[in-house]
Amino acid sequence: MQLLLKNVRICTDSEVTAPQDLRISDGIIRAIGRNLPMESGVKELRFDGEVCVSPGWLDVGTQTCDPGLEHREDLQTVAAAAAAGGFTGLATAPNTLPAVDNKSGIVYIQNKTAGLPVSFYPIGALSVGTDGKDLAELFDMYTAGALAFSDGNHPVQDAGLLLRALQYVRAFDGLILHQPHHQSIAAGGQMHEGVVSTRLGLRGIPALSEEVTIQRDLSLLEYAESRLHLHLISTRKGVEMVRAAKAAGLPVTASVALANLCFTDDKLSTFDSNWKVMPPLRDAQHRDALLEGVLDGTIDFICTNHTPWDTEAKNLEFPFARFGMIGLETAFALCRTYLQDHLSLPQLVRLWAVHPRQVLGLPVPEIKTGAPANFAVFAPDQEWTLSAQDLRSKSYNTPFIGEKLRGKVLGVVHNGKVTL
Repeated sequence: MQLLLKNVRICTDSEVTAPQDLRISDGIIRAIGRNLPMESGVKELRFDGEVCVSPGWLDVGTQTCDPGLEHREDLQTVAAAAAAGGFTGLATAPNTLPAVDNKSGIVYIQNKTAGLPVSFYPIGALSVGTDGKDLAELFDMYTAGALAFSDGNHPVQDAGLLLRALQYVRAFDGLILHQPHHQSIAAGGQMHEGVVSTRLGLRGIPALSEEVTIQRDLSLLEYAESRLHLHLISTRKGVEMVRAAKAAGLPVTASVALANLCFTDDKLSTFDSNWKVMPPLRDAQHRDALLEGVLDGTIDFICTNHTPWDTEAKNLEFPFARFGMIGLETAFALCRTYLQDHLSLPQLVRLWAVHPRQVLGLPVPEIKTGAPANFAVFAPDQEWTLSAQDLRSKSYNTPFIGEKLRGKVLGVVHNGKVTL
């Protein structure tokens, strides 16, 4: 790969530079400067409008559906969707068929994704089959390359099991990811419990179903003296509890789904099942608290909550439709369209590229001479309309098709490959 990018701004978590050029050769950034000369055999990409490059983004908890559910997504299509969205790394959820609950599952993902333009970091299942009954082979998965352990979208209901997992991973400074959700409190719920659910006549999912679980998890963490990441929190009180826990010195981190940061439960008034997600979109009070938590550092990073579903699972009467939407390809555009007054470009780099890697213990890519090329290329103010043809995912469960958006990802450069 020989590439010369002309007239791009380098965006880090602290600044956006003046336009300059980047020369990449054999996957390494060889030179950065103004008016770099063209060389033979080098592909030149010259940008006239404002175009930026930043360290490649990392999504945590991506549902890949491979193995076993490839009709919804597979590792190649999710990599293509990620690259189209500016992501050069995916920390993948274990909710496949079979679940990624042993060493062979970790090795399967590593082998099948070798050579792709996106790096995959498998999250191992916390319990066998993500069934929440027996601990999985955590240490074997850790030695095989699992960065963390979670049952993904199957929240652990057994407090004793979660406690044993927290105690077990202490031996190798492991990390437990847990999505706080009490299933019996939220049983049968279709959306956030509030004014809108009452008006629509739908059974609600109370904020309590998350808050009581967060309180339990923090108590277990304090007892076990381990490490915990609360994945996809969505409530005001949940943010307050994480803030207090951090102030008390507990080793806890947290993330939020992008949709919960941008939208409220009013979106479900049309019964569009594409807005049916988990955790559910909540009211403005919760949404504002989440944004405040992002801005003050209580919430460490943002996730796409990418959950592919085939048409047969979503094109149903609302109570029967499955929870989830895809999000890799539209994540940056939603940030620039709906959060531009709150989050600057350096802040987005911090939330998408820096903090996720720091939580998972991964090196943060740098854009400097001699460093491996690992960056996203994007036009932060370009307006465009999402069409079905823009999607690289196998699934189309997104409410944004046909919507005019601001902020366009042009591609990524990573693993010695150019995807533009």
